[in-house]
Amino acid sequence: MRPRRIEGAPGAVPILAWARAVPAGAVKQLQLLARQPYLAEHVAAMPDVHVAEGVAVGTVFATERHIVPGALGGDLGCGVSAVRFDFPAMSLGRVELTRLLAAFARAVPVGDAVHRGRGLSLPPGLDIGRLSTHRLQREWERLVPKHLGTLGGGNHFLELDRDAEGALWLLLHTGSRGVGAAIAAHHLRVAQVSGEGSLPGLRTDTSEGAACLADTELACQFARANRDTLLQRAVEVLAGAIGQGPVLDSRVDVHHNHVAAESHFGRTLLVHRKGAVGLVAGQQGLIPGSMGTASYLVAGKGEPQAFCSCSHGAGRVMTRREARERIRPAALAHALRRVVFDEGRVTALVEEAPTAYRDITEVLEDEAELVTPLRRLTPIAVLKG
Repeated sequence: MRPRRIEGAPGAVPILAWARAVPAGAVKQLQLLARQPYLAEHVAAMPDVHVAEGVAVGTVFATERHIVPGALGGDLGCGVSAVRFDFPAMSLGRVELTRLLAAFARAVPVGDAVHRGRGLSLPPGLDIGRLSTHRLQREWERLVPKHLGTLGGGNHFLELDRDAEGALWLLLHTGSRGVGAAIAAHHLRVAQVSGEGSLPGLRTDTSEGAACLADTELACQFARANRDTLLQRAVEVLAGAIGQGPVLDSRVDVHHNHVAAESHFGRTLLVHRKGAVGLVAGQQGLIPGSMGTASYLVAGKGEPQAFCSCSHGAGRVMTRREARERIRPAALAHALRRVVFDEGRVTALVEEAPTAYRDITEVLEDEAELVTPLRRLTPIAVLKG
């Protein structure tokens, strides 16, 4: 669909939405953002846009020299990774899939679980990570070894899927865990004191803004290293079970909470994406559905008006509280009857029920200008955080 324009206040930048319906609360958040003095060009809303703290999930915007810590969410660098196996997914029955999920849970700390003792050794580059304050540095040294290679909770997941050709895929979704949250919270407090605008942004030519930009980048590096470590551990489990490793060069990895310096409209801009993926034309990305619906491997079309962005998932239509109040565990169990999952957690998992999310096929229809679907990935087993 062509983007539709959302009415804003006089003097605000335009708001373009690739969504057939934008929740009223999200409209207000987009309008507030569009009035900020540091905005460049326009605000873009993805098809999965919905209300969140600070800035709506599914929001993309750019500045010339400001970073806006309240616009990126707390899980800096959160994203999705996937690899393909040249192995028939349908040959894995419920018994085998149940055993695999149990093995994944033993290899990967899930939910609030972290590594005990000193934790894991950091990969090259991250072992000399330096943050902008002594307090953040202490948090880095305390948290990173324990959180590296951990899944976390909420909508984070590790799952097995099959594509239309029957091949097996391994997907996972996680981010920067505790250290990313600490970095985000610190710079939000700084921005509230020193920032510009009612949604405060920090100039990157000031010490506060430069520190925020550098710390955010380090959080994103850790998020990717976290997914690397998780994927390595999960691949080892899966390869041990099926007797083969993933297809070479099949790895896809994308951030969806980040800021990046990119060239748009003839100049370099700082593009902020909260719950959105940046893909240049032809670049592959991942758009997960929900734990009971398909995910998609896609290729970007590089749409300029969207700052070369697309949705990061299906997008919630219920808050977690609403899902707990409206969705019965029995209804979730029925919806997941073809998916292997931890049935003992069905009551807790209603927050992540398919009906709490938008229809992923409608999301893809709305962003036909932004991406081309390449593979439909149907879940067969899901480990939730």
